[in-house]
Amino acid sequence: MIAIIDYGMGNLRSVEKAFEKVGFDAVVTDNPEIIENAEKIVLPGVGAFKDAKDGLQERNLIGPIKNHIKQNKLFLGICLGLHLLFTRSHEDGVHEGLDIVPGEVVRFKAGRPREGTDTIKVLSIADNQKLKIPHMGWNTIREKKKVSILKGLPADPYMYFVHSYYVIPNRDDVVATETDHGVSFVSMISIDNVFAMQFHPEKSQHYGLMILKNFGEL
Repeated sequence: MIAIIDYGMGNLRSVEKAFEKVGFDAVVTDNPEIIENAEKIVLPGVGAFKDAKDGLQERNLIGPIKNHIKQNKLFLGICLGLHLLFTRSHEDGVHEGLDIVPGEVVRFKAGRPREGTDTIKVLSIADNQKLKIPHMGWNTIREKKKVSILKGLPADPYMYFVHSYYVIPNRDDVVATETDHGVSFVSMISIDNVFAMQFHPEKSQHYGLMILKNFGEL
């Protein structure tokens, strides 16, 4: 069974329908027991990082998510579901994440935090370059390592993005794909049984559905 985590945010029904379209049963739930015992879980989401973390805490879902991952069961994070995996986010202040993946969540035109501080170092982007924020619409993903859920996709497929913040992992080996928007940012990570992406596969038409189908077949 695929459990789609309901924590009060995100387009959960569209993710559920996308899995149904590629032949997999999925259930939207905020029941901690169902989530911890599911074969696979999906953490989607759109909105503010702090509100999402609060929603997980209020429903007692953080423990079940971490236990699921520790048991080497499959996990898929989508957009905000990617951000929540990280150590902390710099969205509207500094907020602690689930710290499953060491690293930071930063706004576009920002870079890696200086060691030992929460200060963000501004990247060198040409002054005459007007970077649209949020990054919204279609853009390509560039594969950095072979990942099972990208099986069958062509080189540099287009995916649909909607976000103002992106992740900076502490380890380069977790990076599955990158995308360019003013800077080259991480658009997907892969660590053993954990997959998470910045783009929305449920909105990315054929190639996005291929990713969901590959995940369902693992």
